[in-house]
Amino acid sequence: MRVWIVFLLCLAGHAMAAPAEEEPALEELVTEEPAEEVEVGANPVQVEVGEFDEAIEVVEDAAENPCLNHRCKKGKVCEVDDTNTPMCVCQDPSSCPAAEGEFEHICGNDNKTYDSSCHFFATKCALEGTKKGHKLHLDYIGSCKLIEPCLDNELTEFPLRMRDWLKNVLVTLYARDEDNNLLTEKQKLRVKKIYENEKRLEAGDHSLDLLARDFQKNYNMYIFPVHWQFGQLDQHPADGYLTHSELAPLRAPLIPMEHCTTRFFEECDADKDKYIALEEWAACFGIKEQDVDKDLVI
Repeated sequence: MRVWIVFLLCLAGHAMAAPAEEEPALEELVTEEPAEEVEVGANPVQVEVGEFDEAIEVVEDAAENPCLNHRCKKGKVCEVDDTNTPMCVCQDPSSCPAAEGEFEHICGNDNKTYDSSCHFFATKCALEGTKKGHKLHLDYIGSCKLIEPCLDNELTEFPLRMRDWLKNVLVTLYARDEDNNLLTEKQKLRVKKIYENEKRLEAGDHSLDLLARDFQKNYNMYIFPVHWQFGQLDQHPADGYLTHSELAPLRAPLIPMEHCTTRFFEECDADKDKYIALEEWAACFGIKEQDVDKDLVI
């Protein structure tokens, strides 16, 4: 997912204020280049290697292997039936590649650690149609551990750091984007105003008081970053609402670092309908109702 790549690219370039209980800061989320994600259920062209100096690539015809052009969602793989028709079936977790290290571990909301995302989604697929399978979601990246409860005063601090982080993620993207692969031209025009503003608070380890004062003084700088992040997450489908799965690329890596993440997003869903609308999202970050603009999401 593009948003996932974008966030991993930028996290190392922005320093955040340390949380109250000495939690790791948001920018510590990634300290090395992430491994390229291999889509679960992919059916790559095989390469046969004989007693030759070079491998011989075997190019398969889609007519011979209909699965070549048949995509399956995570947790499923393509197989053909008796009529050579491709279909998606649940992947056997035992067929998943062995995890290369603990960094591939996934914690489910069942408080169980899965070796990798492949193992998790294959397990979830096997439970399709059951109450347990419906409730099972990816909770966060990493092995399951004790997540301290988020206190009320800590909950009010979380959006201060998050807003500042989003603003500086965009500034970092703007500074690195030479080929418009990270931001569109319209987005770059909006971020340029933030980037060139002399009043912009530079990325760094700032106190919560300073972050709060900056939000009041330079409120307009935060409006677009909040809308931009909503648009990056609202992809499947792009309907103006964020589901639990759409939030996953943002919340899953944050939870081990910021223990208020889960409670924050739960309370963003003000009407408790399991969807976060743009208006609810903006309100969570302190954006005034009159400044909510769906055109900024695109």
